[in-house]
Amino acid sequence: MASTLKLPANCVVVQKQRRAVLARAGTSRLDTTGFNWKQRVSSSSSSSAMNMIPKMSISAIPNQSLEKSLHKNKIDIPIMVNSCSGKMGKAIIQAADSAGLSVVPASFGSSEESGQIVQVGANEILIHGPSEREGTLASLLEKYPNLIVVDFTVPSAVNDNAELYCKVGVPFVMGTTGGDRDRLYKTVEDSQVYAVISPQMGKQVVAFLAAMEIMAEQFPGAFSGYSLQVMESHQASKVDTSGTAKAVISCFQKLGVSFDMEQVQLIRDPQQQLEMVGVPEEHLSGHAFHMYHLSSPDETVSFEFQHNVCGRSIYAEGTIDSVIFLAKKVHSKAEKRLYNMIDVLREGNMR
Repeated sequence: MASTLKLPANCVVVQKQRRAVLARAGTSRLDTTGFNWKQRVSSSSSSSAMNMIPKMSISAIPNQSLEKSLHKNKIDIPIMVNSCSGKMGKAIIQAADSAGLSVVPASFGSSEESGQIVQVGANEILIHGPSEREGTLASLLEKYPNLIVVDFTVPSAVNDNAELYCKVGVPFVMGTTGGDRDRLYKTVEDSQVYAVISPQMGKQVVAFLAAMEIMAEQFPGAFSGYSLQVMESHQASKVDTSGTAKAVISCFQKLGVSFDMEQVQLIRDPQQQLEMVGVPEEHLSGHAFHMYHLSSPDETVSFEFQHNVCGRSIYAEGTIDSVIFLAKKVHSKAEKRLYNMIDVLREGNMR
């Protein structure tokens, strides 16, 4: 007899799907006659698995070195959120308010946005265009000596932005993907500015990736001969393959699986996302649903890995944890200057 597992109200539970029937390898488009992400298992003899999507909302817990900066739950860490008019920028500002951080009333944006005021909660933020960036940042750092910049802008701005932050000497957290990553890291290392740089800010997703990397390192070839099928669904505005999916696939390749990145099936059509993937309608404009299905050569053994994210709160919360982590490193004058989300996770004092 099937049993019901009781879980906290802040979790969404998705029952184990039937074994995936995916479109033929070699195409990045979905075969709508194949896999149905929403399919349910009706037989009690089937193996069980669950996918939980936690909704996190917990308060910041600073360490002793920052306790003196606390006053009425306000942490003395002023942050500048660039591209604050975007959905990610707004989510970060909301998370910062919840954590008690101070959001400075200035942000960088495009020439078209220059002079506009963006309202996010109780924050009124003036957007400065490209020509004002260096002078504005220098003035802000003089006014807010503990300033940390948060950068979720566009890939084409990654290197120029990092070079500006390093030139002015302001610590920063960068979650923007793309750009010349080698040049980015060298810029930070040469400047000795403190920074957290990670294209994936979701703490739980990063932990999953770290576990995959450990497995790949310790058990190379463990899945030799297995076939891999990958589907990922994101909002229609995301045209490229997820960096997270690429990282997971890389681990499977080290485990002995032969797979070409072109075989990833990208689902970007909202109707398919609703009907086949099961993305809630309110999250069509912001979600990340990933599924990885492994099959043995004779198809008698299969494994499935799935992680679903609705909205942007998981990334915003991870970003704020990174800000608090970086503030501690600056305060303690840590020798190491360049960090990533693995470093943040290893610190252990997350909210």
